[in-house]
Amino acid sequence: MLPDLDSLALFVRAAEMRNLTRAAEASFITVPAASRRLSLLEHQFKAQLFERHSRGLDLTPAGTQLLVLARAVIASVNHMRAEMANYTQGSRSVLRLHGNTSAMTQFLPGDIAVFQSAHPDVRLVLEECWSDDAVRRVRGGEIDLGVIVSGAEVQGLYVRPYRSDQLAAVVRKDQAISQANLMFADLLEHDLIGLDSGSTLTRLLEAQATALMRTMALRVQVRSFESVCRAVEARLGVGVLPLAAAHSFASAMSLQVLPLNDGWARRQMLLVVRAEPAEGSPLALLLAHLEGCAKSGITAEFTQSSDQSGEPVTNQPSV
Repeated sequence: MLPDLDSLALFVRAAEMRNLTRAAEASFITVPAASRRLSLLEHQFKAQLFERHSRGLDLTPAGTQLLVLARAVIASVNHMRAEMANYTQGSRSVLRLHGNTSAMTQFLPGDIAVFQSAHPDVRLVLEECWSDDAVRRVRGGEIDLGVIVSGAEVQGLYVRPYRSDQLAAVVRKDQAISQANLMFADLLEHDLIGLDSGSTLTRLLEAQATALMRTMALRVQVRSFESVCRAVEARLGVGVLPLAAAHSFASAMSLQVLPLNDGWARRQMLLVVRAEPAEGSPLALLLAHLEGCAKSGITAEFTQSSDQSGEPVTNQPSV
C-alpha cells in the first residue's frame, strides 16, 4: 500500500517541528490520530523514522532520508495542482514564456497584457531569466517561447525580431562625467557595477573591454537593475543598463542616465521558439502580436539565414 499525501505532510511537519502535538495541531487532527498515521508510515516503509523521547522527536537516518524525498513529492504535487489550475476557467491552452531581464523590465509585461486581454482563452505563464537560460529551456521543451537579447546561440531554432533597447551609463548627478558623445571606453576609468557573470549584458561589456584591450573593474555584481542603481546611489561606482529601465529608477535616486554612443550599445531583442508554429495556433498568434508590438520600435538590423536543417537563425554575433 502506498503512503497517502496527508500522512507524508504530517511526517514533514513532525520532522520540522520536532513535536508531535504541534504537528497534529497544524494538521488539524488529534494527537492519537497523528501518532497512528506516523506508525503506519513506519510500518509501510519497514523502518523507524523517529526517536521518541520526553523532549520531542528526533529523526533517525531513515527519517532524515524520507524527509528529503517527502518534501520533493509534496512540492511535485503542488506543482501539478498549479499546472492543472492553468486549464481552469475555460483556458484551451497554456503558453510558457521566459523573458530576459531587459525585456521584462521595459516592455514585455505590457505587450503580454494586451495579448492576454484579446485572447482570454489562452493562459500565459511568464517568468524572468537570463537569455542563455531561456534558449536552453526552449531547446529542452520546458517553455514555448523565450525573449532574449541577440548574442545567445540560437542555431536551429525559429527566431523572430522583437524590440530593441539602448544601453546607457548610470551615474550620480554630482559625478563629473562628460555627457557629450559618451563612449564605453570613457567608463573604464571608473569602478563598474554590473549584473552577475551569467547575464548577457555583463558578458557583452567584458567582451567590449577585451576588444579595447582595457581592464573592466567590476567592483560590485548584483542580480537586478534596481540593485545596480542602488549601488551607484551609494557611490560604489558606475552602472551600465538599458536606457528605459535606468530611467525608471533614476529620478528617485538622484541619478543621471547617459546614453552610450558605441554602435553595439543598441541591442536587438529576439523571439525564440523551437520551430515555426502552425498558422493560427496560439503560439503563432502570440508571435505575430509581439512582432506587431515591436515594429514601430525596431531600429536595429535583423536578417535571417538558414542552417542545414532549414530553420531560420539570426546572424547576430555571439558575445
